[in-house]
Amino acid sequence: MITLGIETSCDETSASVVKDGREVLSNVVASSLNLHKKFGGIVPEIASRAHLESINFVVSQALKESKKKLKDINLIAVTSDPGLIGSLLVGVSFARALSFALRKPLVEVDHVKAHLYASFFEKSAPRFPFVGLVISGGHTNLYRVNNFFSFKLLGTTLDDAAGEAFDKVAKILDLGFPGGPIIDKISAKVKNNRLRFNYSQLPGTFNFSFSGLKTAVLYYVNKNQHKKDFSPKCVAASFQEAVVDNLVEKSIFACKKLRIRSLVLGGGVVANSRLRTKLSQEAEYQDIKVYFPQRNLCLDNAAMVAGLGFQISKTGGAIC
Repeated sequence: MITLGIETSCDETSASVVKDGREVLSNVVASSLNLHKKFGGIVPEIASRAHLESINFVVSQALKESKKKLKDINLIAVTSDPGLIGSLLVGVSFARALSFALRKPLVEVDHVKAHLYASFFEKSAPRFPFVGLVISGGHTNLYRVNNFFSFKLLGTTLDDAAGEAFDKVAKILDLGFPGGPIIDKISAKVKNNRLRFNYSQLPGTFNFSFSGLKTAVLYYVNKNQHKKDFSPKCVAASFQEAVVDNLVEKSIFACKKLRIRSLVLGGGVVANSRLRTKLSQEAEYQDIKVYFPQRNLCLDNAAMVAGLGFQISKTGGAIC
């Protein structure tokens, strides 16, 4: 079955053609990120307008790269939630119109849960059940995933998402936007860093909290930025280490508590190199198999939407 996926939840306009839910024939992404940088964050009105301008080209390009035509499409899958309302409206409206015109079935997909599907495009795909950790600019969620239709939320962030905290700390340090890739890059150059920040552990729960950590960074910077030995790089690296430690601790704790030996990750923050290194080491030590998607499939993309949409369509079910 050939599925056309469409994703417009935030600032990326993406279309993908996927065969049988496993083979990505094309995955085209057009980002409006450069339009938002001067504002230090995503502006919903700019994002939705960019989707309007890009979506027809992106879908056409995805079909071209996959060497498929509209008549070859068997199913259309589109992100319907969560996301920016205006951005979602563009994608859903386009998908519904295309579905009606082609007389092809349409499946609406939760793109946060779809992030966990990105690892299923690897040769060694995850097996159920597994613990799923989605880490992005707007979400930090832990799930127990029994199958493609059963996602049980174990814990979530009580305030800022991990990606959001990266952006805010980067702004405090005047590093630019988006903060995640910048902090990841400069932190790799920091050696023998003695600075440490504490994070909210929320013991006994699977929940996260990054607001206090972000505030601790702010207070430290305000107090020390005029000192000769002040180093924004060291602050960034220490902040990143605290976030990574928290994510590793909670996800491994969930696996051990539930007696599940598979951990699947998804979302933009999963591209972080320190997270990949540290979680891989700890998971190996705990005899837990960890699955990371390819870096190009960490950010919002339509391939994951098409893949999960295909699985939903096989039984006519919906994600619960």
